[in-house]
Amino acid sequence: MTDSVGARVAPLWRRSPSPAYNARMRVLLQRVSRASVTVDCERVAEIDRGFLALVGVGHGDTAEAATKLAAKTAKLRVFEDEAGLMNLALGDVGGAVLAVSQFTLYADTRKGNRPSFTDAAPPEQGEAVYGAFVTGLRAADVPVETGIFGAHMQVNLVNDGPVTILLEG
Repeated sequence: MTDSVGARVAPLWRRSPSPAYNARMRVLLQRVSRASVTVDCERVAEIDRGFLALVGVGHGDTAEAATKLAAKTAKLRVFEDEAGLMNLALGDVGGAVLAVSQFTLYADTRKGNRPSFTDAAPPEQGEAVYGAFVTGLRAADVPVETGIFGAHMQVNLVNDGPVTILLEG
């Protein structure tokens, strides 16, 4: 395979992460009053109050990193108490998590107008680490619903606040 000037290049799925690669797993949390996932016109998951967690996995990410981010997600105090302050965690408000795999969190847009996804983990690794994140949430007694890994999904949500927080670990 060659590029536009005739130099040989590896296919996208065989390229190494970019030199500026950030080896930290990414979880984008959106505090929601409700969220759902639909695949092929069928609702496959839904929650009421809690987090929509968009989970991105990079080449260097591990189950250990996923477990730590799951624990952080479970304990994150961004729900309002009776005084209107962000002091409560998921367990305090009876919240749940809708976890959706999202390799596009690793989009590199520094060059050109078409994002590169070479920093995202290959599907096998991504699915395993995403699974460890879900398992970690369940181990923390958080109710979890999931999208379907690798599927084309429609995600609906009502962002509460809005509150959106990026966790990296």
